Amino acid sequence: MIYRYKIYKYTIYLFAIIINQSICIEFHKFINKYNKSFVEPINNKDIIYRFKNNYLKLNKEENGLLNPPILDMDQMEVPDNDKNRKYPTKDLKIILPKTYADVNSKKGPEYWDYENITLKWNVPDSYEIVRKIGRGKFSEVFEGLNTVTKDKCVIKILKPVKKKKIKREIKILQNLRGGPNIIKLLDIVKDPQSRTPSLIFEHVNNTDFKTLYPTLTIQDIKYYIYQLLKAMNYCHSQGIMHRDIKPHNVMIDHEKKILRLIDWGLAEFYHPEQEYSVRVATRYYKGPELLVDMRYYDYSLDIWSIGCMLAGIIFKKEPFFYGHDNYDQLVKIAKVLGTEDLHRYFEKYGLKFAPAYQEILGNHSKKPWTKFVHHENQHLVSPEVMDLLDRMLVYDHTKRITPLEAMEHPFFNEIKNNSV
Repeated sequence: MIYRYKIYKYTIYLFAIIINQSICIEFHKFINKYNKSFVEPINNKDIIYRFKNNYLKLNKEENGLLNPPILDMDQMEVPDNDKNRKYPTKDLKIILPKTYADVNSKKGPEYWDYENITLKWNVPDSYEIVRKIGRGKFSEVFEGLNTVTKDKCVIKILKPVKKKKIKREIKILQNLRGGPNIIKLLDIVKDPQSRTPSLIFEHVNNTDFKTLYPTLTIQDIKYYIYQLLKAMNYCHSQGIMHRDIKPHNVMIDHEKKILRLIDWGLAEFYHPEQEYSVRVATRYYKGPELLVDMRYYDYSLDIWSIGCMLAGIIFKKEPFFYGHDNYDQLVKIAKVLGTEDLHRYFEKYGLKFAPAYQEILGNHSKKPWTKFVHHENQHLVSPEVMDLLDRMLVYDHTKRITPLEAMEHPFFNEIKNNSV
């Protein structure tokens, strides 16, 4: 497989063999998306993944692999450029999270130093691919079968990324193994010929959220959000931020009332006063701290994302904040939460608005949740859920309710009473 590009007057060739074909196609999509003015693609071949002895052919017509683009710069962890800093790095007011700030310092490097771990990979002989069930920016996901136990499983074939990113995901999954509502990592395997790594997970008979959410009763919503908060509290108690909470990463087997939080590829260990990349999470669920370049964020990022999910389900408006890009995303948030509190947030942390906001942000008063109530969702809305949203969807990340506090909120009284 060969990819050929004409850049200015030069022609470059990328030879895609089994081990590096995904790198080639990601480069292909990247230059097409961001450098259209001087890149001319000359040909475009199929992509073939190898798993054991199976060759999985994926092209434009099959599975939509090439469209939309694989590489999304909104959700890539990349080094941040100091020249683009929008707030001062000296004397910045850093407030530690309310809970679990020192978890990793107590556990020590053997718990969180994923870069220096040695992984023991197994061979994938005991697994077979059944069908494709999903795709991500960093992986292709298949329903699989354990040929020894005959149990269903999920096979996540990883696209070529930095080794430390793979190590981080595996170390985090190993640390969280057995936690409530956390997807179970069963095995890690690597094809001996292609060296393609894959993660083997428990299987969940998931119903797509676009089908499931409109059918949920208020009791269902309380139950599932409570289960998600339980997973989140455990994750945070282990010193880990998920950083990509969204409906796509919450698997629900509605018949068995099972919820599992998946996709830990962007998760990270929390260390006090450490700067983190703001190029994480998915746009509609990004906390304001990511949109305004606040790198000293913490676990509270996840509670914002859960708040976005809850608002979307309750008001039947998914996604609830629907921005067309990162700048517009903050505008959509400001039109609901108002600009007054946003300005207070900026002043508190010494943040500066990007020039683009001067023309598009405007001034907005805070909109009451009742403005989103209509005849199709009014049976789901209550003073309790609106109060919970007020505590989750707060600009200042240090003032958001924690998962543990949220679980004690009156909105969940019925769930707590039934679980006693």
